[in-house]
Amino acid sequence: MRLSDSSTKTAIGAIFFSLIIFGVGFYYGNVHEQQYGNNASLLSPQAATAENVDFNLFWEAWSTLNEKFVSQNSSSTNPLENDRERVYGAIQGMTRSLGDPYTIFLPPTENEVFSENISGEFGGVGMEVGMRDGLLTVISPLKGTPAEAAGLAPGDAILAIDGESTAETSLQRAVQKIRGEIGSEVVLTILSEDATQPREVSVTRDTIQVPTIETSQEDGAFVIALYNFSAKSPELFRAALQEFVVSGETNLVLDLRGNAGGYLQASVEVASYFLDEGKVIVREDFGDNKDPQAYRSKGYNLLSDEVKVVVLVNGGSASAAEIVAGALRDHGLAELIGTQTFGKGSVQELVQLSENTAIKVTVARWMTPDGVSISEGGLTPDVVIEPDDDQDPETDLQLDKALEILNENN
Repeated sequence: MRLSDSSTKTAIGAIFFSLIIFGVGFYYGNVHEQQYGNNASLLSPQAATAENVDFNLFWEAWSTLNEKFVSQNSSSTNPLENDRERVYGAIQGMTRSLGDPYTIFLPPTENEVFSENISGEFGGVGMEVGMRDGLLTVISPLKGTPAEAAGLAPGDAILAIDGESTAETSLQRAVQKIRGEIGSEVVLTILSEDATQPREVSVTRDTIQVPTIETSQEDGAFVIALYNFSAKSPELFRAALQEFVVSGETNLVLDLRGNAGGYLQASVEVASYFLDEGKVIVREDFGDNKDPQAYRSKGYNLLSDEVKVVVLVNGGSASAAEIVAGALRDHGLAELIGTQTFGKGSVQELVQLSENTAIKVTVARWMTPDGVSISEGGLTPDVVIEPDDDQDPETDLQLDKALEILNENN
């Protein structure tokens, strides 16, 4: 493999990424603010853009609650005095009715927490979470974090946080509850995929620093383990490829297991080290809103005919990791080994509203070059290898299979 001068380019101006604690790719939309003088102007028929929308039922319900509701707090003389909270609740119900766990309304407090979570270092337990079949689910515990040490695994369903059910909890609210003072404990009620009964897991919160990349040589192959697609990942990946060239190996294992995603632009940069210039890496399908958008390879490097590539994936591979894995396979450059990926293939736009609130709304779905929807169940590996919990902890069946495939015909 030859590293050309153009490979020195790094991620530029990326606005799509997957939050390390939410597992949600999104981009910042234009700030959209409207000032509402009162609740009526916010929800009046005049404010509705859809035809035949009548808010009479809403106001009937509003008036009925004003007239008849009695608070559990008998000392309260005006249980509905906080009308603004009711408006927030109505908007949350509206977004929930869409059936998309990634389209949510962020009241001021949650919006502030969301903004804090964008930083690369934060307090928490160190895991990526998402929604699967209506359940709050661990996408991947991050390497070297309290979540990993506590034995949490991809696919674990989080049924409760400190005894409070997550059944009606949004992703943002769940993360807010899991976060807390460094050194304090959070108790998670976990139901693992192979278990019949839930268990409680206590995890001590800590400052989380997200790992990025590791390299090693294993039995005739060079292994690059990429843990996320941060803004620094393309530069670090280029350095890893330089190590690969110096090593003299021709077999390459790209380990994306437990990689919960990151910047879309970073995934494009990394895939560009493998694909010819102009090759499609991923398409964004906007439905009927507008034409699909294709992200294409910048053609930084071409793999020589001698180089063989295998990509390792599992249930913790999501978002940008699925983009790269899908692109390399669809273009015939790599086999996928491991287990089914998570299936986080949607893009959210964060729209700032008035009163320090925001809406995060799904605006597109990611499609592989061959048209496979990542969000519809993820990617199925070419060779499925389930990890064996009874094996020696030092044994890696998936990596062993990758090495076997790469060393064939050598």
